[in-house]
Order: sequence, then C-alpha cells, then structure tokens
Amino acid sequence: MFNGRNLRATFLTTYLLRLWRSLPAWLHLLAAKLVRAKFRAAVAALIFNERGEILLFKHTYRKWEWGIPAGSLEHHEQPANAILREFYEETSMRLQVEKLLTVISAAEDHHLTVVYLCKISGGEFTPSNEVCEMKYFDVSDLPPMLIAEKALIKQVASERIP
Repeated sequence: MFNGRNLRATFLTTYLLRLWRSLPAWLHLLAAKLVRAKFRAAVAALIFNERGEILLFKHTYRKWEWGIPAGSLEHHEQPANAILREFYEETSMRLQVEKLLTVISAAEDHHLTVVYLCKISGGEFTPSNEVCEMKYFDVSDLPPMLIAEKALIKQVASERIP
C-alpha cells in the first residue's frame, strides 16, 4: 500500500533515473568507473518466443533504452538465482532457466556476465522504476541498443536455427 512517503520516494526515484538517462554517455561511463566495484559479476537472460523473436526491456535509466534483461549478482548469490530475482524485481514475472549459454568477459569495464537461455513461467508484467516496457523484436530488426548485446542476440539466434 502506498502512503505519501512511498509515493514521494517512487516519484523521486523515477525522476532521478530519467535525469540520469539524459546525461551524456561519457558521464555514464565515468560515473560507473568511479562508483562500481573494480570487478563486477552480472547475469542476463535471452528469452525467445515461438517465432524466434527476442524479448527486450525498455529501461528507464539507460542512454540506449532497449536491452536484454540483466542485473548484478548480490553477495553469495548463485547466478541462476540472480537472474530469476532480477527479472522478478523488474517485471513481477517469473522465469525458468533452460540452460547456461555463455559467460562473457568485458575488458572495457571489467565485468563478467553469465548469460542464460530462459523462458517466462508466470506472472503479468508490471512496470518498475527500472523497466517501463517489454516487447519482443525480430532479431533482424532490433531497436537502437548496445552493440555487444545486439551481437550476442544475433549469435545465439543463429545457433538456434535448425
């Protein structure tokens, strides 16, 4: 139940995330290097529908709004549990991990991303402070997004074709 204090906090968070998105990309990178741990671990989910389209999130805080569902691991958390938690926190929906696809090491910002093939197992989408929309896209017609994420989607999609 929302009270006045929760409503103000939600409004402030939403406002700050949108303000963050309006800042230049170089400032995003600089801030990330200054405040994040020296080496991070993240998780991501690739979710395809029966037509082979990929599910993407429209993030409220990213410069390039569309991207794959992803998030950071918490201390002592198993990666498979982390993607389930992150997806639920951002959508109010449940996932099922089908298999581990790959682990990516990104030298430019010192992190590992554990990528899983997943499918939605329940729930109904509810927008959050971080994700305002989710939508399936044809792999050959992806919206503007991070180049590394596009490459990953196209690689995995090409391997899934029988």
